[in-house]
Amino acid sequence: MNGAGPAGGPAPNGPPLIAVAHGSRDPRSAQTIHAIVDALRATVPGIEVHVAFLDLSVPSLGDVVETVARAGHGRAVVVPLLLGSAYHSRVDLPALVAAASALRPGLDLIQAPVLGDDERLVAAARDRIVGAGAAVDDPSVGVALSAVGSSSEEANAVIRALAARVCAGTAWHGARACFAAATDPTVEATIADLRARGARRIVVGSWFLAPGLLTGRVRRRALTADPAALIADPIGPHALVPQVIVDRYRWAAATAAGRTPRTAAA
Repeated sequence: MNGAGPAGGPAPNGPPLIAVAHGSRDPRSAQTIHAIVDALRATVPGIEVHVAFLDLSVPSLGDVVETVARAGHGRAVVVPLLLGSAYHSRVDLPALVAAASALRPGLDLIQAPVLGDDERLVAAARDRIVGAGAAVDDPSVGVALSAVGSSSEEANAVIRALAARVCAGTAWHGARACFAAATDPTVEATIADLRARGARRIVVGSWFLAPGLLTGRVRRRALTADPAALIADPIGPHALVPQVIVDRYRWAAATAAGRTPRTAAA
């Protein structure tokens, strides 16, 4: 990039930003991702922003790369709209980026870090829990923080640590992680554990960026285990999300340009 823009943001006329989300058969997922990207565009009016999906939703990364290349760009930054650094970010996306690069050798594609467990996203997840009806000064609240689950124990350990961080600054009784797939504990087991530890009101928090089939599964199971449980929305188009995306973009673009990044990657 050619320097920083206002307030330390990306410079106008920087490389295009391709925001890549997972994709889902649930149409609410793509709708939410588009809402996030619309908010992102308003944050970086000097940057060309595109949205793409790994699977199940359109457009694909390959289609977007084709569009960017036809427009004459020589470089683009691919920002994964992923909360965890696991199989999709370490295997699936790099393979798609490599395949797209092979078809368009004149376009340099730079993969940015995932959004990760950025403190701003933790704050956004906490805001969604409060929005579900959990007052920050209520010591009876126990939070079951739901996430997708991974075959990577390292990725699952990050989620377990996140649960305590979500409670920071509140009087809540405590929080425990639960997973929609791939690993334990389930949301039912976590609700039972919170009850056993003395929580009287259960709120199911969401470490998901967008709603989808897995968030629906978590909701059904939680309400079966505890019909009075409050269910928080996914992070979605929270005002803090574009800030994190821009930081990942800025870091990757600065690194590719051989400059010292102003913002550390997650």
